[in-house]
This record gives sequence, structure tokens and C-alpha cells, in this order.
Amino acid sequence: MRKGDLGPVLVNIGFGNVVSTSRVIAVVTPGSAPIKRMREEARKIGKLVDATEGRRTRSIIITDSDHIILSALQAETITQRFLEDRNE
Repeated sequence: MRKGDLGPVLVNIGFGNVVSTSRVIAVVTPGSAPIKRMREEARKIGKLVDATEGRRTRSIIITDSDHIILSALQAETITQRFLEDRNE
């Protein structure tokens, strides 16, 4: 979508899944203990979205609504897609 369009800007996070760029706070790697705790807490309260299609989690997307989205794409790949979308 181009700047000036009224609709939300969506970025592909793998396997046909998309996320609204305006809702994303951070894209992080899943290795650290604090991120693992956030992931488990989100699972307990029903705010975990698994978009990995059964593959290994390579990045975690944190949204402003406290949802945690798991993706099988590298954090760098998703970040690059955000930047590409901004430049169009």
C-alpha cells in the first residue's frame, strides 16, 4: 500500500500471515529468558498467536495490544520488510 492510502499497512510475516505495521512495537529473537517468560505469559492469558505453521520460531512480534506473535521468519527479514514498505 502506498502512503496516502487510507487502509492499514500490512507486512507479510510468513506463510500468508500478515500484521499491521501500526500495531507492532518490536520484533525480537526468541532466545533470551525474558522473551521466553513473555511468551509463556501470553500463552496463559490467551494472547499468543502462532504463525509458524509448525516450524521453528525464529522471531517474536510484540504488539501494542500485548499480543505476542510467533513467526518462522528471521527478525532481520521481517525488519527488512517493514523498511521496504516504508520506502514505497
